[in-house]
Amino acid sequence: MTQRRLKAAASSLCLILLSGCAASTTAIEPKAAPMATPLQTANLPSADTPLTMKQIMADPAWMGISPSNAYWADDSGEVIFQRKGFLDTLTSYYRQGIEQSEATQVSIADYHKLPQQGGDLSRDGKFKVYLYQGNVFVKQLSSGEIRQYTRFNTQLSGVKFLNDGSVAYWQDAALYRLDLNSGMTTQIADVRFEKAPSGVKEPNGFLAEQQHRLIQYVAKQHQNAKQTQQFNKDLQRLDNTLAAKPFYLGGKERLTNLSLSNSGRYLLVVAQDKDASWRDKHDIMPNYLGKDGYVDAVNVRARVAEAKPVAQRFVILDLEKGTQKDITIEGLTGFDEDVLASVKQENAKAKGETYKSEKATRTIRLMLDWTWSQSPIQWHPQNDQLLVMLEATDNKDRWIASVDLDKGRFNTQHRLSDQAWINYTHNDFGWVGNSQQFYFLSEQTGYSQLYLQTLGGKAKALTQGEFVVNSVTLSPDNQYLYYRANPRHPGKYDVYRVALNGSAPERMTQFEGNLDYSLSPDGNKLLLTASTNTSLPELFVQSVGSEQAKQLTQSQSKAFADYPWQAGQIVAIPSSHQAKPVYARVYLPQGYDETQQYPAVIFSHGAGYLQNAHYGWSSYYREFMFHNLLAQNGYVVLDIDYRGSKGYGRDWRTAVYRDMGRTEVEDMVDAVNWMSANASVDKGRVGHYGGSYGGFLTFMALFTEPELFQAGAALRPVTDWAHYNAPYTSNILNTPEVDPIAYNRSSPIEHAEGLNKRLLIMSGVLDDNVFFQDSVRLVQRLIELEKENFETAIYPVEPHGFRQPSSWLDEYRRIFKMFEEELK
Repeated sequence: MTQRRLKAAASSLCLILLSGCAASTTAIEPKAAPMATPLQTANLPSADTPLTMKQIMADPAWMGISPSNAYWADDSGEVIFQRKGFLDTLTSYYRQGIEQSEATQVSIADYHKLPQQGGDLSRDGKFKVYLYQGNVFVKQLSSGEIRQYTRFNTQLSGVKFLNDGSVAYWQDAALYRLDLNSGMTTQIADVRFEKAPSGVKEPNGFLAEQQHRLIQYVAKQHQNAKQTQQFNKDLQRLDNTLAAKPFYLGGKERLTNLSLSNSGRYLLVVAQDKDASWRDKHDIMPNYLGKDGYVDAVNVRARVAEAKPVAQRFVILDLEKGTQKDITIEGLTGFDEDVLASVKQENAKAKGETYKSEKATRTIRLMLDWTWSQSPIQWHPQNDQLLVMLEATDNKDRWIASVDLDKGRFNTQHRLSDQAWINYTHNDFGWVGNSQQFYFLSEQTGYSQLYLQTLGGKAKALTQGEFVVNSVTLSPDNQYLYYRANPRHPGKYDVYRVALNGSAPERMTQFEGNLDYSLSPDGNKLLLTASTNTSLPELFVQSVGSEQAKQLTQSQSKAFADYPWQAGQIVAIPSSHQAKPVYARVYLPQGYDETQQYPAVIFSHGAGYLQNAHYGWSSYYREFMFHNLLAQNGYVVLDIDYRGSKGYGRDWRTAVYRDMGRTEVEDMVDAVNWMSANASVDKGRVGHYGGSYGGFLTFMALFTEPELFQAGAALRPVTDWAHYNAPYTSNILNTPEVDPIAYNRSSPIEHAEGLNKRLLIMSGVLDDNVFFQDSVRLVQRLIELEKENFETAIYPVEPHGFRQPSSWLDEYRRIFKMFEEELK
């Protein structure tokens, strides 16, 4: 692609994305999202050259390769990003000044010279310490001079500046302090998961006491050992050239996390049972195409039906005094509540039994957010104060707790409870500079909103409304919190900021697509990754308060940019089951004529908790192109954000609690009725397809509403939730041991007798997310039910996300063929 064409494509993209690349700082209006406008049927894109299946399922490099993992350089004048093609093995790095028109690819020899993402600043802001390839480097920010301090083969685990200007780094459970002035390295903590040495024991029992009394040699040896032991204690206490003595935490656990205070005095150690594992010996997956010609056994994760929740032990070590203290959880409000009592009672009643609720200590662990890059452990920047975010393994509570470092006790600062489950995203929190305030996200009003709280005080809402806040960043001057939110429309996200003094939030960007952001180190600029429905993500830079955003990257190929893609119209479908509409993306047939009756296809996205009816580039880009192909072949296509999807608040998210597949199919019924009334769809000629969670929904729709669809394709589908993983499934269905009712009514294999339409099941044999065994079990069930209208396709080399273009092509050819045969 020539430079001239790249610039022309970039110019067009800028107009589409930014409506002139303008931005504003108008105050937001936290209102409920409006209903979508009616379908636009005029001037639909018309392609002279129809799409082919081989083209849209080819290596996506033909579309262009977007930048990824972009971040700011330390001086806020340059950005670094990566490019990696879908089939590429290696990643390429690029750097680009914000005033430059082109990026420069970085050679491997210069990787160590790149400004590194992350790291920690010295308290005076003059230096940055970071790990590169697991070794310690310190950069003087004013001059850019970099000095390497370690050169190890085994990578270090972490590094940070301490308040006195020294650097702490650690490897597993051994911590070191590096004096940058003298170059001296001191081991400040040696945490060992073994029993402490017993020391010299006094004779115990008649025989031992007699031996010491009668045999002078034995008595002398014992006295020598005691003197040596005392000498070593005195030496350790009086000789400041020696490293600190080890801490012994017993031999039953292993390290899961540790965090050092900024003073260097306190160390929080988190441990769990050393035998706890993500799998068992029988958790394997066969690879039939092993490189040696044999069947290889591949290790995989445990199933929720067998996985056991693991408690964590929290220990605070005082490195100055050499003491250790376990942290008790009694200070966590509700730490012993029987939050699953009603569920247990319902299941007991179904068995003809009774359940009596009793208080019991719950299993507690560090909060695991699936999207953040921060730590659930937050030390105060200046003082020896600690905040920790914790969760119960029953998924019903999240706590932000301070830690009494002297008494070893958690104290509740904020508790978020949910009768369904605590969201595994939207958990950002942290201190506000050197103050006694901290910020956090909470869904306590039904939507993820931003709060400010003084330690020991009450939370104050900084944002409010029926929209979702995420991706929070504290400005370098500690005056503002930046965030991403969708108050204008559930499918439109912008960057906002709110002053900590309580003034109204400001909208900082005005994109008509979708975006993510990163605030520059100096706090004056935003690095934006922006896209539209029909354009790949690109990088833009915008000064805070400016009305101009400059495009940095130009990635989209001319072939893709010039094609007349149909973006799909975002519509709001009235629901017959609740007040909020169901949002979806609709594609109309080329040459649409409202007097005709069209076949239709509904696509259900994967992951369950994911949003796809938005105005940005979709991770389902192959499906986007397939939907354009279907539209060119006379289909109406609807891409639905059923209940359970992301971006619509807590009640929408938890509508599937203990009953997966019911509310989503109800939304599909409403969608089919809406298409019939508004998009000229023949209700007797509608098909469905989806992958992963979307494949699960294909089963639930065909099995429980057998007249809704005439055909369905289930890709990499879940057939029995008891066989899926614990972290995801136990949130929504609890565990099979506690709540078999939820699993039985939510698992397709329990409803397979309802199938009476054509079904296509397609699975990768090397799928270590949704196991191939899922499909095997359901196929056997269908055989035993003597069903005749299903078929299967297997893909021997494919994991959950297919890799090979030939597999994608085969898969979607089969889907298209089935729809042509059953819906035309």
